[in-house]
Amino acid sequence: MAIPAPSRSEILALFRSLLRTARQYTDYNVREYTKRRTSDAFRRNSHISDPAAAAAAFSDGKSQLEVARRQAVVYSLYTPKVKSIMEIHT
Repeated sequence: MAIPAPSRSEILALFRSLLRTARQYTDYNVREYTKRRTSDAFRRNSHISDPAAAAAAFSDGKSQLEVARRQAVVYSLYTPKVKSIMEIHT
């Protein structure tokens, strides 16, 4: 039995969750990398029309979300003492 393709609302919820998780990173470089990687992956997969491939990409995205959440916790334990030059407002 084939896995049904995710709905548009499920895909958008996953996208928002990944971006929300990216905001939790305290390090500027990691935060921006995660945002960029999320946007690039969704843009790259936007043309998928095959339900099986869409379900596989969605499943991969959900597993990436879990990894990102775990890493956000780990990075929060080792917060750098000095902010990145990109975060310093003059």
